[in-house]
Amino acid sequence: MSLFEQASLDSAQESWSDIAPRSPRKATDARFVPHYAGAHLVGGYLPQRAEPWLGPRARAHAESYAHAGQVSIEDLDQYASHKLWTWPGAHVVFVSDLHADADAFCRSLVASGAVEKTRAGDAQLRLTESGREATFVIGGDCFDKGPSSLRLLRMLQTLMATGARVRILAGNHDLHALLGVSAAGESQPLLAHLFVRMGVKLVPLLRELVESYRLDTAATSSLAEENRLCRELFPQEAWYRDFPQAAGGLLSGKKIEHELVRIREKTRAFEAACAKAKLSLAQVMLAIAKFKELFLTPGGEFHWYFSRMELAHRCGSVLFMHAGVDDQVAAQLHGAGVEALNLDFRRLLTERKLFELYHGPVGNVFRTKYRDGDFELSERGVQLLHGAGIHGLVHGHRNLRRGQRMILRNGMLNFECDASVDCNTRAQQCLAGAGGAATVFSPDGVVMGISTDHPRVKVFDPAQHCRLMTLV
Repeated sequence: MSLFEQASLDSAQESWSDIAPRSPRKATDARFVPHYAGAHLVGGYLPQRAEPWLGPRARAHAESYAHAGQVSIEDLDQYASHKLWTWPGAHVVFVSDLHADADAFCRSLVASGAVEKTRAGDAQLRLTESGREATFVIGGDCFDKGPSSLRLLRMLQTLMATGARVRILAGNHDLHALLGVSAAGESQPLLAHLFVRMGVKLVPLLRELVESYRLDTAATSSLAEENRLCRELFPQEAWYRDFPQAAGGLLSGKKIEHELVRIREKTRAFEAACAKAKLSLAQVMLAIAKFKELFLTPGGEFHWYFSRMELAHRCGSVLFMHAGVDDQVAAQLHGAGVEALNLDFRRLLTERKLFELYHGPVGNVFRTKYRDGDFELSERGVQLLHGAGIHGLVHGHRNLRRGQRMILRNGMLNFECDASVDCNTRAQQCLAGAGGAATVFSPDGVVMGISTDHPRVKVFDPAQHCRLMTLV
């Protein structure tokens, strides 16, 4: 064991047991197919058989982006040969990118085997034996697309009311809503554009708030009033002069120029989206006020959502987040741990440093797709993650068509788990049937990828490739 790994185990202050070496288990074993309690009430196809997640190198598929590809058995043997993995001592259920689809959420919970659907109705959920000791990690993006963000959040509330341990992670669509509403009406150059910057993705939620709470009393307003609201919500010409100087120490010149162009485009796009949704600016302002009442005011129905939100969650050698990490975040994880990262996220929210939150390394965790313009995760960053005892990243954000997949990115194992479960994404991608997916980390050292879009449960048994220590 390396000094880094020993330090990681010592600092965890947990109990451990060695569950390897042991004889390999067949991934086709029926034990790897959960019992779908109440499946007839949620609809959709749920796989009845299991198969190995990994194939030989001949089945590996190259990705369109650099330094990533589907993992083969040979790749993983090489990757894991000198690593000690610490494993969750209880089930961890990861569900991500639900995008306001409560039915997909319910289907995903049943697919995990940790929740039973007892009767029709959103409130009729019960934890199974594995669910009572499980941690449910909601991987971000509960907002946007539809059909109903509010219904989904109420179902999430129902899950928590059963006594389930729930961790809520920040997704880019969630932060679009929070930052956009929080910045509405601001005049500071670093904040005045954020409502429009996030605005188009806010429109479905604003429309839902108007309809759900009958906020249409101001459906018509004078032209003068609309012009006044326009000046309040949208950056005016002075902003385009002031922003470059305000952002000069935070963004490169190229990014600043890009931002100026994007804000003009997004202003036009927001106005067009409101017109399509039949929203007046007066209704937009009423919906913003209602959002603040529900989500940002203590005692509001959904105040718990953002107040419980974290940037990342670690369990053993596995780190859960919405999108990914970069070298700066890797250094922070190595030096101070995930708790410090979550405190940094909370500090930026509390101090209303919204621009820094969205555009800095913390925002990269819920935004990155490892594009040229994103913060880089280099080999050095991966070394720091491994030195901290983190050997697997679990995230959503990059939607897939045939269930979850495992890839290697710059020498770091990634579980990609955005399985395109919401009905609107499925319609856009021409995916048949109802969506649902759960990625389950079992305490006996197995990962199961369960999706309505793959005919079998994908089973990954890492103890066949490396030595595991399990939390108990």
